[in-house]
Amino acid sequence: MKRRIPNRHDLAPLMQFKKPEFDATKRRLDKALTIDDLRRIAKRRTPKAAFDYTDGSAEAELSLARARQAFQDIEFHPAVLRDVSKVNTGWDVLGAPVSLPFGIAPTGFTRMMQTEGEIAGARAAGRAGIPFALSTMGTTSIEDVKAANPLGRNWFQLYMWKDRDRSMALVDRAVTAGYDTLLVTVDVPVAGARLRDTRNGMSIPPALTLRTVANALPRPQWWIDFLTTEPLSFASLDRWSGTVAELLDTMFDPTVTFDDLAWIKTQWPGKLVVKGIQTVADAKAVTDIGADGIVLSNHGGRQLDRAPIPFHLLPSVAAEVGNDTEIILDTGIMAGADIVAAIALGARFTMVGRAYLYGLMAGGQAGVDRAIQILAGQIERTMRLLGVASLEELTPQHVTQLVRLAPRATT
Repeated sequence: MKRRIPNRHDLAPLMQFKKPEFDATKRRLDKALTIDDLRRIAKRRTPKAAFDYTDGSAEAELSLARARQAFQDIEFHPAVLRDVSKVNTGWDVLGAPVSLPFGIAPTGFTRMMQTEGEIAGARAAGRAGIPFALSTMGTTSIEDVKAANPLGRNWFQLYMWKDRDRSMALVDRAVTAGYDTLLVTVDVPVAGARLRDTRNGMSIPPALTLRTVANALPRPQWWIDFLTTEPLSFASLDRWSGTVAELLDTMFDPTVTFDDLAWIKTQWPGKLVVKGIQTVADAKAVTDIGADGIVLSNHGGRQLDRAPIPFHLLPSVAAEVGNDTEIILDTGIMAGADIVAAIALGARFTMVGRAYLYGLMAGGQAGVDRAIQILAGQIERTMRLLGVASLEELTPQHVTQLVRLAPRATT
């Protein structure tokens, strides 16, 4: 083989050095290509107790693991030779348009994960054209979230407390602030056994112990932000000093029934969605009450361990009530392909909690933007590869749920 010395014209196209990026936040977020990448960054930057509150679930954490596994155990069936030069990832949800088939789920104690908290999520959601849901246990007021996302869609998530008047005062504030949808969570008669939090001594606000200080040493930015910004306050209650479990058990009302849900509907002028449905029978019951939507959810695995897998439940619920109410799905979503599969099997919409919080912990508002950008890109790419140009074209024929866990036959 004859060799030669390369000349500068041959070398010039190969000399493509990247310009250095001096913004450390942008540099690390640009390297994140998946939600799992954001999770790894978040874990490095967040103290253990706060990270585990987000990352963990109840007891042996089987419900969350199974929910995530269910999305991995799918087979797509692409159609070829379709024009997918333009893809529309939006449609109407609960009476108004969304740009993407997912929104930000309500999450508690969010400013403890990263000090920008719900404000970062609301602003990012508004820019992306998707709804932001504020939790009763959120750490930003109803009014401040509205101010951060004045033109976007804001939803409020309600826990019915033992003090009913206090609960309904929150509903009145959400009405006054212009929130368009109320999410009533119904799967928390008591708090789940979140063992990571117990072992970490998770409290509100975080306690300074020798262990927490030692864990914070390699994460100084979190503590600087936490100690130099406004103390934690809540969307719905005064400051609390105690453990998370103690707080929840003083608030949640185990006496709430379908009659209470029907009464709440009469008090709310907007769309009403019931969150925490885990059986076909309950989906039918709340639909009969007149719910505008239901959320198939086992609370991210944070309540009853070994609860039903929402994604597995979806086809049966869609067949039973899909023509009468809008079905939203959460729990276990970590990729845009998960969202596409849910829409194909009958969901109208999905919600992401941990995926958003991983972005928040990884880089504040820029991290939430990155999480949304990652999921949006994955949704569009998956749709193109399936040969569909709009969400309306997705059908159950595009997805097979492969069997890993199946009921044992009985005699």
